[in-house]
Amino acid sequence: MNEHFDVIIIGTGAGGGTLLNRLAPSGKNILVLERGPFLPREKENWSYKGSFKYYSSEKMFNKDGGEIYPGFSYHVGGNTKVYGAALFRLREKDFESFRHRDGISPEWPIKYRDWENYYTQAEELFQVHGKAGEDPTEPWRAQDYPFPPISHEPRIAEVFQTLKARGLKPYPAPMGVRLNEAAMHSSPCIRCATCDGYPCMVGAKSDADVLGVRPVMDKSNVTLVTEAKVLRLLTSASGREISGVVAEVKGEPTTFTGDIVVVSCGAVNSAALLLRSANEKHPRGLANNSSGLVGRNLMKHVLGSLIAVTNAKINPSKFQKTMAINDFYWGEPGYEFPMGNIQLMGKTVMDGLVGQEAKYAPLTLEEVAKCSVDWWLTTEDLPDTRNQVRTDGDKIVIDYTENNSEPFARLNARWENILREIDSENSPKATTGYFQTKMPMHSLGHQVGTCKFGEDPKTSVLDLNCRAHDVDNLYVVDGSFFVSSGAVNPTLTIVANALRVGDHLLQRLGASDVAMQRVNGTLKTPITPQLAVA
Repeated sequence: MNEHFDVIIIGTGAGGGTLLNRLAPSGKNILVLERGPFLPREKENWSYKGSFKYYSSEKMFNKDGGEIYPGFSYHVGGNTKVYGAALFRLREKDFESFRHRDGISPEWPIKYRDWENYYTQAEELFQVHGKAGEDPTEPWRAQDYPFPPISHEPRIAEVFQTLKARGLKPYPAPMGVRLNEAAMHSSPCIRCATCDGYPCMVGAKSDADVLGVRPVMDKSNVTLVTEAKVLRLLTSASGREISGVVAEVKGEPTTFTGDIVVVSCGAVNSAALLLRSANEKHPRGLANNSSGLVGRNLMKHVLGSLIAVTNAKINPSKFQKTMAINDFYWGEPGYEFPMGNIQLMGKTVMDGLVGQEAKYAPLTLEEVAKCSVDWWLTTEDLPDTRNQVRTDGDKIVIDYTENNSEPFARLNARWENILREIDSENSPKATTGYFQTKMPMHSLGHQVGTCKFGEDPKTSVLDLNCRAHDVDNLYVVDGSFFVSSGAVNPTLTIVANALRVGDHLLQRLGASDVAMQRVNGTLKTPITPQLAVA
């Protein structure tokens, strides 16, 4: 392929897939390179054991040289094909400097007011269901969610009311699924039990493939090449421009050229690509001359699950992930430091418990599978230049030491105590169990921060438009740009940023008329499959 492109986008996840959707109406000639194929629609999509085949077995290394397997999903849509579809806005205060137990969460160069409109557009594109006004930490909104909150199934509705009766403020979790409960006969989503962590066989999860890529991939100005692993980027003699993108396409080496190159491989792989692309003008890696920060400040959240079981209460819920709690997001009386977010997760299934009888005793595995209510807890981890992605030849090294562990442990203990109190009051003779699992170091599903943005080239990799300070036509559009991680899932902020950078690129490409059509309402945004309405 000798064609020269206006824009080359590397990766089709939350950043790249969204950016493509934004740029495609401009008519500019766009090449999209995706490392993986389309994820197949097959029976294993909805099988617990079968679903693991959609995670890469790619080997990386920890700082001691030990092998780790992050389990990224390399398909069109990236990790959004298997994410949990929880789409939260960062809190307004998350964009300000704030003291945590282990240090300072730094101030962002642009604030919530600059993001609010793009958050609204991101929620429209990813068809987010929610309800404004019920979360006490919620940032201000110019308008409500585009779709109503997802209803709770009976057992979860009971838990919701019990928590409210205790003075807590649970609220409907903001979820990206293409569900129409008013007309289930025409709803793309069938509200099944295999959403969180599974690919969706019927294309009803709001992922970057279904809502970003597919609506525009048949446009004549869009070229999508799958199974194209980008190996390195080449620069001009001056080092100021990307002059070539070297990829292995179905095993064959190919070099592509474009006026603008956008790296959207995820915070780990984007940093690794820039580091692997070192040359005489960029001896420490591309975009790394001024700051030396490419790959550094890796954040991934402190994460874990808390499975609560009382054998007096069966929980037959299928789509369980409908509630979140932020009562402890900023701490609690007697503890001044932020603790984090609590949300429901996908329902525990028997296939995931086999062989763990000792862990769950005296409860049987059948009781756990039938009666569990499953919670996901997130605490902010802080940027630390020592936490980084490094490369050693073709090897990717994740050099990461956890911080902010105490608030996470406190959040777990606080939530477990609340659940114990509820169960002892409501079912004093029941057998109960509360089982905590902390995600390991190589859990990188919330990867952010490796190419942070800012105004000063000495202290940031990217400018405010996510263009590399050191390379005039290079952009990074994924979670790499984050300055801090907050304590909610990062995907919606990644999507909002891709829309924001997309508007900048439309202006740079001389397609600002497309942006103006959007502002004037004459161009529908986003380009997305419509959700059936009653």
